[in-house]
Amino acid sequence: MIDANTGMIAIGAAIAVGLCGIGAGLGEASIGKAAIKVMSKDDKFFGKGLLMTVIPESIAIFGLVVALIMLFVF
Repeated sequence: MIDANTGMIAIGAAIAVGLCGIGAGLGEASIGKAAIKVMSKDDKFFGKGLLMTVIPESIAIFGLVVALIMLFVF
């Protein structure tokens, strides 16, 4: 049976994933912009720029992990 606590946990999980996704998107946007700017001047920075662009995505994965823990543990 679904009660108020289950609904609040689901809302908390949705907020965790949503805010982490927004944060990761903003981080990737600013890092990607800077990486493109540097790579336009020197091609040697392609690998570093690509790596730095991917790093903020781990924040979204952490948010998903927190949400799954909230849904299935509590």
